[in-house]
Amino acid sequence: MAALRMNGGEEKEEKAMEFTGKQIQEARERIAPFVDETPLLRLKALDAYLGCQVYVKAECMQKTGAFKFRGAMNRILTLTDEELSRGIVAASSGNHGRAIAYGARMKGARAVIVMPRTAPEAKKKAIMELGAEVVLCEAPERFEVAEQICMERGSTMIPPYDDYDVMAGQGTLGLELMEQCPELSAVIVPASGGGLIGGVSAAVKSVSDHTKVYGAEPSALPRYTESLKAGEPVLVPMKKSLADALVSQRPGLKNFPVVKAYVDGFAAVDDPFMLKGMKLLLMEGKVLAEPSACIGIGAVLEGRIPVGKEDKVCFVISGGNLGFEQLEILKDAAQFV
Repeated sequence: MAALRMNGGEEKEEKAMEFTGKQIQEARERIAPFVDETPLLRLKALDAYLGCQVYVKAECMQKTGAFKFRGAMNRILTLTDEELSRGIVAASSGNHGRAIAYGARMKGARAVIVMPRTAPEAKKKAIMELGAEVVLCEAPERFEVAEQICMERGSTMIPPYDDYDVMAGQGTLGLELMEQCPELSAVIVPASGGGLIGGVSAAVKSVSDHTKVYGAEPSALPRYTESLKAGEPVLVPMKKSLADALVSQRPGLKNFPVVKAYVDGFAAVDDPFMLKGMKLLLMEGKVLAEPSACIGIGAVLEGRIPVGKEDKVCFVISGGNLGFEQLEILKDAAQFV
């Protein structure tokens, strides 16, 4: 349990107050005609393995196969016709890029997606099939390359997380799941730059004073664990992880104060437990999700987040975009018990 990094119950920072529940409500109204309300599934078959009453928010069933469409579409809908005519650029490891490509096509705009060379082939292919231009580079260079393209073409950059409109769009997931089950004891959210966990935590805390929100991140890239220790966003070294959708090296500057204010704790999860979570969700829960989306289940399997038999715990299953080559790794993954 020592790996769970708590926020210490500090006073909410002034910067966090720049992001409010009202922005999330407005985002919900804006994107309602475009996004799907994804199901909150009660998976009783997982209770004995995880030691709690298991619910999963199945964002793997969202348009483009991940939660990212919520934030991407909310930001796209704020653009003027002139801005849309100059195109949209995004740096992404996959899911954000696919969401931007899909939304841009809906609005008749050009999209350029800058991706790490190491991104799964299935994600690259899906983005190109939506008509977007894909530019490949080394993972640490993707934001710099995207900025350069914006300068050259006069396009609008839509960040994957460090943006209030994007974070508000992701937060609509939190409002949705709390309406589906108001008595939830805890929500466990995969974390990278902080757009999803920032938005969801703010949304949950705006409607419930009894529901805990925890973040789960790869132990290879513990950017929030280390940043909360330091009291400010810090850069962690780039290391390999099977969580290909959670590769940010530093929390977003807009996201960090929100996360610090509203999230009850963080767990750094080892890859083998993330894979155990993926295998458990597929074999016993009958839900197929990408490795990154299963990190919350891995956190509980690894004993990094406290849960009890009477607790109603929601695991946010953030995406389901994976290729057959990623399923191969499950053959050698250890069992979940």
